[in-house]
Amino acid sequence: MNSPSYHIVIPARYASSRLPGKVLLELSGHTMLQHVWQRAVDSLADSVVIAADDQRIVKVAEAFGADVLMTATEHKSGSDRIAECAQILGWEDDQLVVNLQADEPLLPPPCLDQLAALLAESSDCEVASLYCPLTDTGDVTDPNVVKVITAPDGHALYFSRAPIPFARGHADIAAAAEAGMSWKRHIGLYAYRVSALRRFTSMLPTPLETSECLEQLRILEYGGRIAMAPACQYIPAGIDTSEDLDRVRDKLNLTYKNSTVI
Repeated sequence: MNSPSYHIVIPARYASSRLPGKVLLELSGHTMLQHVWQRAVDSLADSVVIAADDQRIVKVAEAFGADVLMTATEHKSGSDRIAECAQILGWEDDQLVVNLQADEPLLPPPCLDQLAALLAESSDCEVASLYCPLTDTGDVTDPNVVKVITAPDGHALYFSRAPIPFARGHADIAAAAEAGMSWKRHIGLYAYRVSALRRFTSMLPTPLETSECLEQLRILEYGGRIAMAPACQYIPAGIDTSEDLDRVRDKLNLTYKNSTVI
């Protein structure tokens, strides 16, 4: 896929119930936010903008050279923050924008280009996103790991924290996997057209979205379509807990030993 013209916005929220100030935590000599920003800068995106909700984030981001916008503190989601960013910057309705979460410091840059190209080629879809195979059967039942099922044409059918598809007729998940069943881990990475982003953020939350605590279900419940594809490179899980933080620190320390991180 050739990469189309697109922008990346990194919504960066200071508050975090499990890891307060998460985006400013240190990983191998740099903040988590700087690692994520560098992944974005290494893509083919036309621009990378950090959309912040706190002056502490603004100060840190400006110090490492990022373009950063201060956005409203009351936004309930990253999508809302990106919609405000698009409004401030005056982006046209057909502009492509990728939502890169600020807790994905290991995300491979080619996946960002892949995602933008997927949406550019999916004119019948509101949004595009990616998935990776679930290789650890323990993750299938983990509610922190979001699963997706897709139609034969690649469009998303449903997202859930529950193990979907259900392993009916098998003793357990391990037995189902042994018999050939498989699951897909949804990557919390989205590409939107600005017009679709505006529509999405103007809609009221929906019952399934509220039940699962997954905002992408709002798009499906309102009749929208989400293009899905397997990520072109493996995408490690992001950082939600202190255990995740230790895992990523170990990975970065190993990867960048005897070299410059950024």
